Amino acid sequence: MKTRDPNSISKIPGKGRGLGLRLSEGLRQVAHPKSGTGPNTQDLANTPEPAEEAKTESTVLSPEALKIAAQLADNAISVPVLKGAVRFTDLLIVFTTGIGSLIATSPASVSIDVAQGMALVFATLAFLASFQVADCYQVPVLRNLLSQQGRILAGWAAVSVLLSVVGVLTGLDQMLSTSWQVSWFASGLIGLLLARSLVYAFVRHWMQNGRLERRAIIVGGGIPAADLIRDLESQPNAGIRICGIFDDRSNDRSPPVVAGYPKLGNMTALVEFARLARIDMLIVSLPLRAERRIVQLLSKLWVLPVEIRLSAHTERVRFRERRTSFIGAIPFVDVIEKPLADWDIVAKRIFDLFFGSLALVVLSPLMLGTVIAIKLDSKGPVLFRQKRFGFNNEVIEILKFRSLYQEMADPDGTRSVTKGDSRVTRVGRFIRKSSIDELPQLFNVLSGSLSLVGPRPHVLHAHTDNITWDDVVDGYFARHKVKPGVTGWAQVNGWRGQVDTPEKIQKRVACDVYYIENWSILFDFKILLLTPFRLYNTKNAF
Repeated sequence: MKTRDPNSISKIPGKGRGLGLRLSEGLRQVAHPKSGTGPNTQDLANTPEPAEEAKTESTVLSPEALKIAAQLADNAISVPVLKGAVRFTDLLIVFTTGIGSLIATSPASVSIDVAQGMALVFATLAFLASFQVADCYQVPVLRNLLSQQGRILAGWAAVSVLLSVVGVLTGLDQMLSTSWQVSWFASGLIGLLLARSLVYAFVRHWMQNGRLERRAIIVGGGIPAADLIRDLESQPNAGIRICGIFDDRSNDRSPPVVAGYPKLGNMTALVEFARLARIDMLIVSLPLRAERRIVQLLSKLWVLPVEIRLSAHTERVRFRERRTSFIGAIPFVDVIEKPLADWDIVAKRIFDLFFGSLALVVLSPLMLGTVIAIKLDSKGPVLFRQKRFGFNNEVIEILKFRSLYQEMADPDGTRSVTKGDSRVTRVGRFIRKSSIDELPQLFNVLSGSLSLVGPRPHVLHAHTDNITWDDVVDGYFARHKVKPGVTGWAQVNGWRGQVDTPEKIQKRVACDVYYIENWSILFDFKILLLTPFRLYNTKNAF
């Protein structure tokens, strides 16, 4: 389990504690009895607002901001995942053409002897090593067809020559068919060139649509932002696409256009913008010495599922690379990381598809029996559909077995089900206590709107004592930084069922944030294993 250590956040040399540690203390106060899970703003209470900051923040995005957000609605392509997929494809082509050539040139026997097996393994490993050395998996190469195919030809020829030399020196060439080697070289080269042509076509398309670049928003304007933008644009192959600037200050202190990029709104508008657009990174361009102002900004922005970095390119300090990240030669202090990125997303999706499909097969008799029981018990549809909050505050529709009488259904979730609630059917009372009513959400998992494990999706107008939960818990929306789940860390810790006190929702959100901060595949597997046993606790399930 990858527990995040606050001390791992970048520290800046100077007086007292490092900036990273101080920001950590200001932003990572989880399950505080008064402020819930959000940033600790107690130290900011007496901090005066900048004179130029707007006193009233509008949540309405400008037409220009809405237009840009619409252009960024598609998900970006993860570069590490792209590189890994291309490597795997190359490996598959080399190995399958080797096997195919062996079968084609040895019709009498398709078995692989020791010499042929050694040649296959050696050639495959040498091939991958030569392509790695030749930078065949770098995006600038992948988007250049001639450069890519030239490197493929040179690398494949080098591997073939190396295989021949090793064969002569070890005597393996006497045991390997020349026709097999020639056939393998030709078919392998053709397969690789064709595959790389397809890769080039896809990469070119993604580049034209801006999906192979990390999308960044600059937080803060003026001269610091202009200097940062110019430095970023001067970095070769930085892979950063600047999508706009957001700043709370008025136009007389922060120009509406900085280095050719428009200012799209204030911090409240930025949160709304990031809900609509697929943004990867927020870069705060304020000087590191403006620590209180930085914490004020981060206290609003930490709920977003994006990386947040502080620009340190103008600071007169020397950085250790292990304590900072770099885009080109520009240093940044990493404050908040994306909860799931690159191969983590792929691994979690494979986990969901495998165990979700398995659960559907195993539980299908139970689900079929539930369908029959509901139809016999009361009139109306078997399934109940409800709008709930999903990843990044997107509204999704989840499925449940209907447990209320049809005429008393509450699709908006304005009234919680309580103990002895007359709206609940006889069958509904049992399936709610046992959580069988949640099983149709396995279809949501397969469709991708839910994950098997994650914070439970809440109804849109969830409230306690007529106070919405985002008002009860500071940083409530941070639980939407990952996909919601069918089960979660809060549920296996007993926080399920009715939420009738502020403490219950605070505890739930604290568990959700803990899960997000400490996610791993093993953690998901642990929660999945614990779920059936923790369902015996039906104290709060009505």
